[in-house]
Amino acid sequence: MIGLISLTVILLTHSAPAPAVTLDAALNEQVVMIPVVSGGESVDLETTIFKPPGEGPFPLVIMNHGKALGNPRAQGRDRFVVLSREFVRRGYAVVIPMRKGFSKSTGDYTDPGCNMTAHGQMQADDLQGTLEYLRGQTWVDKDRIVVAGQSYGGLTALAFGTRNFPGVRGLINFAGGLRMHGGDCRWEASLVKAFANFGGRTALPSLWFYGANDQHFSPELASRMYDAYNQAGGHAKLVAFGAFKKDAHGMSGSRDGVKIWWPETEKFLREVGMPTEPVIALSDEIKIPKTEFASIENIGAVPYLRDRGREQYKVFLSKPFPRAFAVSPTGAWSWAEDGDDPVEQVLAECQKNSSQPCKLYAVDNNVVWADNQPVTTAAAPVAPSAQALTGP
Repeated sequence: MIGLISLTVILLTHSAPAPAVTLDAALNEQVVMIPVVSGGESVDLETTIFKPPGEGPFPLVIMNHGKALGNPRAQGRDRFVVLSREFVRRGYAVVIPMRKGFSKSTGDYTDPGCNMTAHGQMQADDLQGTLEYLRGQTWVDKDRIVVAGQSYGGLTALAFGTRNFPGVRGLINFAGGLRMHGGDCRWEASLVKAFANFGGRTALPSLWFYGANDQHFSPELASRMYDAYNQAGGHAKLVAFGAFKKDAHGMSGSRDGVKIWWPETEKFLREVGMPTEPVIALSDEIKIPKTEFASIENIGAVPYLRDRGREQYKVFLSKPFPRAFAVSPTGAWSWAEDGDDPVEQVLAECQKNSSQPCKLYAVDNNVVWADNQPVTTAAAPVAPSAQALTGP
């Protein structure tokens, strides 16, 4: 999606085994098709749900995704695992709908061009339909709802705030907006106009996060949008958190970003009467058993790799945690760092280059490879949320 760091290079493609979907059991992850009415049209939205144990009702966070370049239908299912974990451990259910025309959701994505107000409101139609459905579910606390979004999803969340939907107590905007590429669209001015429109029609408080090295929205543009929103009557707080890694736009998808967004979010949630105390013990660690196959620094021990693969393994060793490296008997390889789940992504990207199953070789600082290890099934295609490289 736009805003989450992604560098993926596909060098050779083979026919790969059909991938299987893996779900996070610790977060009770489900993927369902939710029937909604959006803009008068009946559609089914592919939706990820994370829930605490039990029957509820649980306070709800509904998280809205961004938009990658290209065909929305080719965009993978967004999961926001890092963010979702922080809310689930505090007793929240987290729901992430893929909007109309994205991923496996039915219907068609409609592009209103340079009209950013229309962009936000059209996407908010899907969000409203989803919340109308969720309010009928017994596990949802209908009076304790927070609407959040990243990038295009942040624009969607702020547009939705104009609708005064029952039970919604606040909005969280992670680098919200939409950047246009090519053409003569004055998209920055259109964004400022849209944010003024939303602010003038929203009674809900909102919390905004924008970084200094955001590759989509500059600090100057973020300030203009913030000023326009509040001067029109909105009630927003801007957290300008400075530079973050290579692109602050992906801060909310990084484990290292939690220490930036959670303290401010905790204050915000308390102010709007939402829970903040942990009630469930969840681990942030990637739990894959270490083996004694080789030391992590032993580049020559990595099986199947050609020269370029060994060079990239050196690069992998320089990357911060979380990280993962996968290989295949065909010589295919992939590494990934950061993001929602580098293990899921590295297997999916490696599999794109291999006619045989890819297996994990290393995770974080541990070799997890064994000569007789069972095949690790690659995950279904995921929305890139980590820096990654892959090849034969």
